[in-house]
Amino acid sequence: MAVSSELPLRLSTVILPVHRWTEDGRRIWCRAEELGFHAAYTYDHLTWRGFRDRTWFGAVPTLTAAAAVTERIRLGTLVTSPNFRHPVTLAKELITLDDVSGGRVTLGIGSGGTGFDATALGAEAWSPRERADRFEEFTRLLDRLLSEGGAPSGGTKGVSYQGEFYSAHEVRNIPGCVQRPRLPFAVAATGRRGMRLAARHGQAWVTTGDPATFEGSAADFLAGLARQTERLDGVCEETGREPGGLGRILLDSSLTPAGVSPLSSVAAFVDYAGAVAALGFTELVLHWPIPDSVFEADQDVFERIVTEGLPQLARP
Repeated sequence: MAVSSELPLRLSTVILPVHRWTEDGRRIWCRAEELGFHAAYTYDHLTWRGFRDRTWFGAVPTLTAAAAVTERIRLGTLVTSPNFRHPVTLAKELITLDDVSGGRVTLGIGSGGTGFDATALGAEAWSPRERADRFEEFTRLLDRLLSEGGAPSGGTKGVSYQGEFYSAHEVRNIPGCVQRPRLPFAVAATGRRGMRLAARHGQAWVTTGDPATFEGSAADFLAGLARQTERLDGVCEETGREPGGLGRILLDSSLTPAGVSPLSSVAAFVDYAGAVAALGFTELVLHWPIPDSVFEADQDVFERIVTEGLPQLARP
């Protein structure tokens, strides 16, 4: 079944890049499309937490392979960060991926953290202030590279930029993105500074919830989400962005409270998704189950959530 765009909440999934393509990878990405998910994302890390000593593949090659075997489902990162990326090289990969997919790519983008990605290239992890500064400059330059660098040569000198952390010299990304003026950004942020980036450059805002509520109750978690959305509304108004024009994506995290378990049953999902939709979220992203991990879940229940649970949200 296909998920109707008229439903109050789109349902998407995150497929971690832990599956060998010829074994389970291709089958899982195709299955996500068959089930009717709005989008399938993957993490853009070099590795991640408990998967440090397990199989982990690159995000962009994985998404390119997925684009070649699917036709309708949107694809993207959730999220890419400056930790090991440069805007110039990333922009080239993204316009290529957008072309291969026929314009189905969304870039989830965030400031990154202090894990393995932050030190894999041999440098010290950045301070929170430097991460925020780099993220702001990274996002601004990437926006320009994807929006302005695709004009055919004929007077254009491409995009040139000299900043504190990044630079570009006459960069051309011809023919540009299939999606015009560029592929959409989904900006992950919890604080006001990051939210301002989402309001200025994003087509959507991404959150996993308020970290201060992760050890609390389900009610605490939802109250934290409500506070975040109120803060986002205020930031949008300050920056001149219509709050209703910015999509709102909730990534279901392994760190959310024990009482928040949308994958435990179809009924639990319906209750949770209904509460999320009532807070104004436009997209809910669930992790594809992975055995023997923090994302372990019943695969049958997971698939029934899409085919049986999501349609219930549309009923009066």
